[in-house]
Amino acid sequence: MSCRNPGTPLDLGWISRVVVDLPSVLRRAEQIQSRRTVKKDWQAAWLLRAVTCMDLTTLSGDDTPSNVHRLCFKAKHPIRGDLLRSLKMEEEDIVTGAVCVYPARVKDAVRALKDADCHIPVASVATGFPAGQTPLKTRLEEVRMAVEDGASEIDIVISRTLALSGRWEELYEEIRLFRQACGDAHMKTILGTGELGSLTNVYRASLVAMMAGSDFIKTSTGKESVNATFPVALVMVRAIRDFYWKTGYKVGFKPAGGIRSAKEVLVWLSLMKEELGDDWVTPHLFRIGASTLLSDIERQIYHHVTGRYAAHHDLPMA
Repeated sequence: MSCRNPGTPLDLGWISRVVVDLPSVLRRAEQIQSRRTVKKDWQAAWLLRAVTCMDLTTLSGDDTPSNVHRLCFKAKHPIRGDLLRSLKMEEEDIVTGAVCVYPARVKDAVRALKDADCHIPVASVATGFPAGQTPLKTRLEEVRMAVEDGASEIDIVISRTLALSGRWEELYEEIRLFRQACGDAHMKTILGTGELGSLTNVYRASLVAMMAGSDFIKTSTGKESVNATFPVALVMVRAIRDFYWKTGYKVGFKPAGGIRSAKEVLVWLSLMKEELGDDWVTPHLFRIGASTLLSDIERQIYHHVTGRYAAHHDLPMA
């Protein structure tokens, strides 16, 4: 993953000066979505890149060691080997960016990947995911336990209450505590943008999270009624760009929730390339939170190679 973001002192002056031009954001978001997508070999190459930026995720109440094991196998073999050979990509180590699970399943994922001799990172949601409404002491302990069990990436959730009430100092200090609890693990901070009330709040929360030492900022838990949207993404990536220009620290971006089609993920990749540049179209600085997206990407790769769409039995998920 990327070099760590050490964070900066809280700059309340910068935060207070934030103004988001909503009409401009909506125009730019519409422009990005209306772009014609790449075709043929270029599309296949971009889709394989998307696979390497994917946090393959299972966050269900009925998760078991066996289905986590299957998820890890799929993370190591996301695209059928014969399809990769047809594309002459079998030597390129096409694996997902991470496997993302609940804290209680971290040991299962670590064990499965070790047994498979695979070095894919294990990411764990924590801090009272998805609502973030449990006591701070409990949330910090959850982070520490996930790290002790082998998670090398932690997806924390912020207290939306603090952002909605403009208590930026408290939010900054809370995220700094999570940063310390993560130890050597990289921290991805989920803003819960669908619950922040305005794009100005999204920008401000993005800045606070980065100042507090977040290695990534992430749109949503995937459990909100509104998850990753292009207007929200634009505001967040512009905050990332501004933070980089001011501090020299590169922070990653992770959209999550509702990204299900290969066509849509191509738009997300183009947004990152146009707004932030090539460095942000790699798993070090871009991740996609997804549980069902991989199936559609593999179907599109299958169609590109064979000229026909796969039947359900041709491409089992795991």
